[in-house]
Amino acid sequence: MKSDGRIVVTGSVAFDYLMTFPGKFTEHLIPDKMSRLSVSFLVDEMRRVPGGCGPNIAYGLALLGERPLLFATAGADASEYRDRLAREGVDVSGLRLVDDLFTASFFVSTDQDQNQLASFYTGAMARARELPLSSLPPASIAFVVISPNDPPAMAAHAETCRQNGIPFLYDPSQQVTRLSGEEMRNGLRGAAILIVNDYEFGILGHKTGLSLEELQAEAPVVIVTHGADGSAIHVREGGREAETHAIPAARVEKEAVDPTGVGDMYRAGLLRGRRIGASWPVAGRIGSINAVFGLEALGPQPPRYTPGEFLERYRRNFGDVPELARLFG
Repeated sequence: MKSDGRIVVTGSVAFDYLMTFPGKFTEHLIPDKMSRLSVSFLVDEMRRVPGGCGPNIAYGLALLGERPLLFATAGADASEYRDRLAREGVDVSGLRLVDDLFTASFFVSTDQDQNQLASFYTGAMARARELPLSSLPPASIAFVVISPNDPPAMAAHAETCRQNGIPFLYDPSQQVTRLSGEEMRNGLRGAAILIVNDYEFGILGHKTGLSLEELQAEAPVVIVTHGADGSAIHVREGGREAETHAIPAARVEKEAVDPTGVGDMYRAGLLRGRRIGASWPVAGRIGSINAVFGLEALGPQPPRYTPGEFLERYRRNFGDVPELARLFG
């Protein structure tokens, strides 16, 4: 990743409605009745917190010393959210607020095993297709994050990156159920990085018909996250033989409170690591540390930590490495 220019983060801007179910979803799902599913879960509590993949990743980058540009759409009800992101170090000059739609909303229930059931209301995210990435000077961009968003916008952003030689990360994650196999094949074509979780990887492979090796022919770095089992970074770059880096999850030191947004924190940490020139194993571990701070907080954007807290957490988990000296510099 170039050291000059800025990281541009595209993706949904949303309010997250977080609910907690005091049992286990799997205990109430009957396998031979799944063809006619009708079940309701009585939740104990609900909170509304600011979220969305775009701001989550941008905020996670800002925690680590970046000043990313958030390039997305939200409703007029997001003005306070925009101002808070600005105070946290995110460049919000690319966040367009529309007057006639509410900000997108994410409704998710989490059970005792950290399993989640979720729904997403598009709202102002649908206007992202009217915000072309081509309106930004290509020379000013070091890297683009294409995270879950309005599908036409995701496709247009990827095409703009390809036409202008801008490296990008393609992250269909929550949109794998909405996007067709052809749409995902087109989206990931030419990406520097493709990232999904293990369940989404299964859907992606089924819909596109592509194996890991075939995916790497389009995106040389394929990252699959595995929750508590860490992540796997599959790399095939520069004509070298493919290699896989197994990245362990960081230890939970307080309490696993909420998995919402943990993947976004991982993405932010990994990208910041690559930005400072860290190897894939070190960048992945920076992602793991960022992710566990998210897991220990309610909502997708954890409270700000100090550089010292982050560095000490890294060293307790993975030991010291020279790249840490550049992380907050």
